Amino acid sequence: MGTRYIPMTPQQAVGFSETGIASWYDERSLFSRGTTALGEPFRPREMAGAHKTIPIPARVRVTNLGNSRSIVIRVNDRGPFVRGRVIDLTPAAARRLGFKDQGLTRVRIEVLSVGD
Repeated sequence: MGTRYIPMTPQQAVGFSETGIASWYDERSLFSRGTTALGEPFRPREMAGAHKTIPIPARVRVTNLGNSRSIVIRVNDRGPFVRGRVIDLTPAAARRLGFKDQGLTRVRIEVLSVGD
């Protein structure tokens, strides 16, 4: 889409936090590739997500600022490539955070660890 993103180093990522809008995505959003940026099958029932620059894989705490629900997910994909959004989550993660029916919510993300 004309924008180049450069992933952080693991040293830059650990402890990184960001606040912004989260969305959720499913198989239809993967442009028919069916796999994540790591080459893993997309699993909508897992606690996982996509970020533009956090190294993958990484463990990230996501907190819904509207209801204070918090989960830890595994970042294993790239995106969202929509201006103003900081993270895309699987349907299961969006449901657990309480915003799946809304589609979008304001979140804080905090990188806990990088690598598996």
